Amino acid sequence: MRESQTNVRATQTNLAGDLLLQLGRDGTGPLHERVKRALRTAIRAGRIEIGTALPPSRQLAADLGCSRWAVTEAYGQLVAEGYLEAQTGSATRVRWSNSPDRGSADRAPRPAPVARFDLAPGLPDLRAFPRRRWAEAVRTQVTTVAFTELGYPPPGGHLRLRRLLAAYLSRSRGVSASPEDVTVCTSVTDGVRRLSHVLRARGITAVGCEEPGWTRLREVIRAAGLEPVPVRVDARGLRTDDLAGHPGLRAVLTTPAHQFPLGTVLAPERRAALLRWADAVDGVVLEDDYDAEFRYDRRPVAALQGMDPSRVVLFKSLSKILSPALGIGWLVAPPRWTRDLHLADQAAAQPPTLDQLAFAELLESGAYDRHLRACRKRYRDRRDALVRALAEQLPVAPVSGVAAGLHLILRMPADVDTAAVLRAAAARSLQVADLAACHATEDHADHGLVLGYGNLADGAVDEAVRRLREALDANR
Repeated sequence: MRESQTNVRATQTNLAGDLLLQLGRDGTGPLHERVKRALRTAIRAGRIEIGTALPPSRQLAADLGCSRWAVTEAYGQLVAEGYLEAQTGSATRVRWSNSPDRGSADRAPRPAPVARFDLAPGLPDLRAFPRRRWAEAVRTQVTTVAFTELGYPPPGGHLRLRRLLAAYLSRSRGVSASPEDVTVCTSVTDGVRRLSHVLRARGITAVGCEEPGWTRLREVIRAAGLEPVPVRVDARGLRTDDLAGHPGLRAVLTTPAHQFPLGTVLAPERRAALLRWADAVDGVVLEDDYDAEFRYDRRPVAALQGMDPSRVVLFKSLSKILSPALGIGWLVAPPRWTRDLHLADQAAAQPPTLDQLAFAELLESGAYDRHLRACRKRYRDRRDALVRALAEQLPVAPVSGVAAGLHLILRMPADVDTAAVLRAAAARSLQVADLAACHATEDHADHGLVLGYGNLADGAVDEAVRRLREALDANR
């Protein structure tokens, strides 16, 4: 119970426009006293927070059915008591509350400080987000879209976007799909979650997951009631021969274009073997088309889905291309799975219709392709600068997985405690990821860091590597 020592910014989000006050029915005491008591009670109960702007006296008087004088008198008395503060030309605001600081247990945890140097994987260059083009696309849709399009979107997403995605995926990734096979979702994680529920309803109880692999997808699969089964990855991608050692397994999640985190590409003979396995067990392959657009040594391999559309479900999103803040992704599934996806998860969240149409505008105008080409060159140059800086400052730590994507692997010397390096890096405002954290089992010898360069500023590469070298030197 103390007076706030900070000035709360006046915003429209903390206006008490509809203020519920209990004046009592017995009519005891002057009306301004009853208004004052009701306001004081609401403030003490924590129903009105510090910084909240109270309604203008004329408005509150009309709401309460009393004279304006009764309200201004109540406000004035509560200002004198320290509950309110009034400034000329501004609203009367609450300056005291019983709720915000009851104890440390009730306080919201402070957010972790943002690292100055972001070498963690998982983000594209957020500085390069095409703000102007996106704003123009949204503005175009707002001003031209038919009013009938502003209702609830149909299951699977807006048909215009699904048509354009089917055509784009066909020419860019070799995908075989009609618009009806495309389901718009909010992310790859959301798509895998949706399909996991359908798999469970179909009697599938487990999903093979690459080991090492993306931890979040394993967690989503487990949360859906399925068992994530680790399947080893080597220099040629998923070890398809190991699938025979998991009898009853009928679904596998894989990243054939660019494996996370090792950066390998699924070898041609293993692509064929994986599809033969899926056909033999009447199963399904979940293809995460991770980082497929960013290949630097040669043209990207086509999507696995094009080889057998009846057995492969393709997942993709804009999170690593434009921004995860957009919340736009998609999956391409065989018709038998698509119907179940729409029926089993009718309440699933979709990206807003206007955002779907804005993305469709970028696809149709060619702006999305131009953005990808610019990003591909930017990331290639940044990768080259990072590899060069690592070779100069950390020659004892070899790198791998540099041919594609937005991250690489930095192998640590045997005498380095990787966990301690992460702490030392954080103390230097440097964010990195532990390769060992990508494993689902303890049976591995991986000892290194996953360094993402997608969201690292070009001019910060050398300084980031210098700080990383300091973190390693301090823990050898």
